[in-house]
Amino acid sequence: MPHPQTNDKNSNPVPLSAVEAELARFEAEEKKRLGLEDETGQWEDKINGEFFADQREHTTILVSGLTMAHDTFVKAGLAGLGYKIKALDCPDNDALQFGKEFGNRGQCNPTYFTVGNLVKYLVNLRDKEGWSTADIIEKHVFLTAGACGPCRFGMYVTEYRKALRDAGFDGFRVMLFEPNGGMNQATGKEMGLKMDRTFFLTLAKAIFTGDALNAIMYRIRPYEVEAGATDKAIEKCKEHINKALKDKKSILRALYRCRKELQQVKVDQTKAKPKVSIIGEFWAMTTEGDGNYKLQRFLEQEGAEVDIQLIAGWILYNIWQARVDTRSRMKLKGIDGEARKGLKTTQVAKKFATLWVAEKAIRLTFKTFGFFLGLKNYKLPDMEENAAVAAEHYNTELRGGEGHMEVGKLIQNVTHKKSHMTISVKPFGCMPSSGVSDGVQGIITERYPEAIFLPIETSGDGAVNVYSRIQMMLFKARLAAEAEYHQVLTEKGIKREDIQKKLHGKKAKSTYYAKHRVAGTSANLAMDVA
Repeated sequence: MPHPQTNDKNSNPVPLSAVEAELARFEAEEKKRLGLEDETGQWEDKINGEFFADQREHTTILVSGLTMAHDTFVKAGLAGLGYKIKALDCPDNDALQFGKEFGNRGQCNPTYFTVGNLVKYLVNLRDKEGWSTADIIEKHVFLTAGACGPCRFGMYVTEYRKALRDAGFDGFRVMLFEPNGGMNQATGKEMGLKMDRTFFLTLAKAIFTGDALNAIMYRIRPYEVEAGATDKAIEKCKEHINKALKDKKSILRALYRCRKELQQVKVDQTKAKPKVSIIGEFWAMTTEGDGNYKLQRFLEQEGAEVDIQLIAGWILYNIWQARVDTRSRMKLKGIDGEARKGLKTTQVAKKFATLWVAEKAIRLTFKTFGFFLGLKNYKLPDMEENAAVAAEHYNTELRGGEGHMEVGKLIQNVTHKKSHMTISVKPFGCMPSSGVSDGVQGIITERYPEAIFLPIETSGDGAVNVYSRIQMMLFKARLAAEAEYHQVLTEKGIKREDIQKKLHGKKAKSTYYAKHRVAGTSANLAMDVA
């Protein structure tokens, strides 16, 4: 291509000076139109997070983003600390439309759903309940988590502010809670949200209780004899737990009462069901609404048992990251010591000891909660093993989303016989999950041909197509579960009717779950009683 200033006889060049002048004129007009004539320097996100102690009495903190159980327990726990809390409903397709209307273009599915869910709630307050915009802004704040890395999750807080401004709520306070920020995030004037030891302990109780209750719910519900019995028991459990958190009573006593409620549910674990493990992008695999096409419920309706991922596992992953990063930075000479958060003044041994204690505390707390609830034979993931099996196929230094964990989980599901089928669910266009992890999974399924793996991208529509794909793969998983069950019955010389006759005492209760040997719950039960 000839240079614009050349005198090629076959072209009519435009002098660069004329082009630059036209661009400068257009830039000046756009700055004037957008009110940016005085803007200089790099853009910075203007954070409005002013929420002080004297505002607590008339300010409601809005929370959302986890499972329905977690959001409910966080609400109860913080209410027990004296805060006014409102847990938003699970995001639905209406929230998606609000997100797309007021959010930036090209965002991922979880961004649209979560941002739109907040805007939807505020618009409802204004347009249907008659709140003035000024009162909504003055009397509400939204608490969300912060993050970094290639995932768009790191930009959620900016998306919230942009959508709120365009929806007519400019100045609405969005408070950013950094998972790695520790307990020193509130400084200066006494903040409205006091992130101290009590705050984090309350949050931990809510999270681990939600994890344990969700885990046992997905164990019991597929095998219930009376449809809906598990959901009724779970609602009673939530009442016990909410009361304990709000009144600052013993959470263990509340969990034990929940165990009694759950044991009233009659189950039949002697019918073989395929176990399906759901992995993938954190929000997409965790939400229980339209954001993943109500995937968990759909699988159960199709006769499957669902194996979910817990928030405790994500916390363990963060601890693993801190341990690996510290180990790597120890080898740097000089440079890392000069960094703002370098290791020059860090007692490395003490840091490793702190991380070790933190991991043990998480595992012990979860196990204790599970014991009182009746959740037996449930093991949190081993992050070192997960990284080791994934490292051959995926660089564990790559961060973002679930990182290498998706690859490691699929391998472990096959080699440890943890499930018959694995579904990886993620937003359409998710770079860490769709672009990287799924690209590696093809090699894994070639190496482990017995793996039944299905990647699903969610976009808020196309549910029929997604359900159809799941049903086709679930047919294979169902055959695998039945073959496994038949093999165990044959090897043990026992029939299904014989198992039912031998179930008595604690083994007849809904909370009983046989020790893991193979993937299927029914096959494990047969091996246990044979």
